[in-house]
Amino acid sequence: MIRIAIVTFGVALFTYYFVTKSLTQFRADSLTVQVINNLPLPLDFYLVKVNTDKQADVKYETRHVGTIRTNFFRIDHLDMKFSDEFWIAGFMGKKNMVYFSQHSVPNKNEDQIIEIHNYINQSVKLSEISKTLVADLKFENMKTAIWITLDLLLLFLNVTLLFKKFK
Repeated sequence: MIRIAIVTFGVALFTYYFVTKSLTQFRADSLTVQVINNLPLPLDFYLVKVNTDKQADVKYETRHVGTIRTNFFRIDHLDMKFSDEFWIAGFMGKKNMVYFSQHSVPNKNEDQIIEIHNYINQSVKLSEISKTLVADLKFENMKTAIWITLDLLLLFLNVTLLFKKFK
């Protein structure tokens, strides 16, 4: 009975976790940011949203847009309720930041299309802040991936032992 309860609870928990993580990017009244890579090499892009509200939990929210190949684009949705600025950081390799730009949002109802044509660093100070934020995001994602993998392995073992007992 305990194994059945563990398996049921684990499956319900992971189903809830994966559904909420999959649907959080689609928010009502969010700003759509389209990043187009026109550089000759693929870059790994990150968005950093700057929260200006003092009641916000964190001042910076970092999101991984993904690796964008040459002449391709990615779309991300940002909730700009408490913000009017975001940054884009592009990495070649793991730690080599080759692109950084700062974007203000005067009209939150108008979607942003950003084309990357050259390697630029608009602000050295802000790019260092974003570099540490991206490193923190990568570390948190790595920890989360390890925990999810171990939990799924434990769930798989419990499911196989549950069916083995029934046979």
